[in-house]
Amino acid sequence: MEWTALLLSRVQFAFTVSFHIIFPSFTIGLAAWLTVLEACHLATSKPVYRRLFEFWLKIFGVTFGLGVVSGIVLAFEFGMNWSRLSEVTGPIQGPLLTYESFTAFALEASFFGVLIFGRSRVAPPVYLFSTAMVALGTTFSAFWIMVNNSWMQAPVGYAVENGIFVPTDWKAIIFSPVVWVRFPHMLVAAYLTGAFCVAATGAWYRLNGKFAVEGMLMLRMGLFLAALLVPVQLFLGHLNGDYVHERQPAKFAAIEARWHDEQPAGEVFIAIPDESKEENHFELKIPYLGSLIASMRLDSKEIGLDSFPKQDRPPVLIPFFAFRVMVGCGLLMMALAWLGSIHLVIERKTGEWLLLWATSLSFPLPFIATLTGWFTAEVGRQPWSVYGALRTADAVTPTLTVAAVTVSLTIFVVVYLVIFSFGTLYVYRLLKAGPIESDHVVSTNPKRPLAVAGASSVPEIAQEGSWT
Repeated sequence: MEWTALLLSRVQFAFTVSFHIIFPSFTIGLAAWLTVLEACHLATSKPVYRRLFEFWLKIFGVTFGLGVVSGIVLAFEFGMNWSRLSEVTGPIQGPLLTYESFTAFALEASFFGVLIFGRSRVAPPVYLFSTAMVALGTTFSAFWIMVNNSWMQAPVGYAVENGIFVPTDWKAIIFSPVVWVRFPHMLVAAYLTGAFCVAATGAWYRLNGKFAVEGMLMLRMGLFLAALLVPVQLFLGHLNGDYVHERQPAKFAAIEARWHDEQPAGEVFIAIPDESKEENHFELKIPYLGSLIASMRLDSKEIGLDSFPKQDRPPVLIPFFAFRVMVGCGLLMMALAWLGSIHLVIERKTGEWLLLWATSLSFPLPFIATLTGWFTAEVGRQPWSVYGALRTADAVTPTLTVAAVTVSLTIFVVVYLVIFSFGTLYVYRLLKAGPIESDHVVSTNPKRPLAVAGASSVPEIAQEGSWT
């Protein structure tokens, strides 16, 4: 393999965007969780909701900051590494990213300040409104990014004038059916990430015998939400597969490692694809299932990769395995959420310790699922930057050198790893300290004073129940 400026630029962008996406996928769900906690406290005046809010707000602040810092680099890369892409698609991508700034960043930046400094300065309903606005801002951010990326995946509403992509129908771009399949899929992925991180933290506290009330509440709310959302996510994933099947048949064939046309088509459960020989080794294949998944029929004809010129085919290995890892994580999350929820509802003691351990170790699953889903979408889109309209090789900066990209890639890797290491260490210390009550927190209900800092009152434990 020859390390060209194009390949290194792709590696660099893949590294930085993979690092960045970890944080929005967490903070989007966490912002919604904070809104729920604040609403519950306002409605019930139970101190446990306030303690959890203050605890998770610190973690949100750290991860939100890491997400912003890691995301800024992407904008520079569009100019440094992908100047041709910025030049020819700027009339479309520029306004879409501007809309993100006007809506998402404006809401997040304005109301996040209220969350940090305004607890004692604004009325409780205003504070709840501010929390909801931060959550809405993170959602807007995801929406505009998915509109932009979906246009690159399935470009609509444009014309090419003098080699420049010019928008002709903003309604078609923003309200593309692809957007309204992919955006909910990403949003639910973020909610699942938050749910499993919260549930895993609750399970960890239960195993260590700390913060009994808070741990139980996090466990219940996290697992119950995940139990509802995972089936929805699997359905949304199927709808995403439908759009890929219709609009990106080469990507669909690569995901399936289907080299030749088949009728009916089998589903390759697992194999080792060999692109040089255009065949699969150690293949485990289920007859008819490929047609059923792709077309909801048992006899449909499905296209193989050899129906496309080699220069128009995506790599096979990464989309094939990444897709299966993503689906596997989804099924594991569904099994864990359902089993854990059933145990919580019936208060079953058998297998409790095992489920707590499994839940506490489950927090990487949604992150892995998000990353592998992103790898499937982006690597499967190759060799196109704008699918079917602009090749990735024509989108890179023409004057870019291997030495320049090597230096910038090395710097990014070192800086990102340092930031990530310190950020992870700090978040771990916050998690280890737990939801200890802040000195300035006062109950909004004078008849229900807050518990002593770091402690949980006996009445609260009785109200919340136990899983011991």
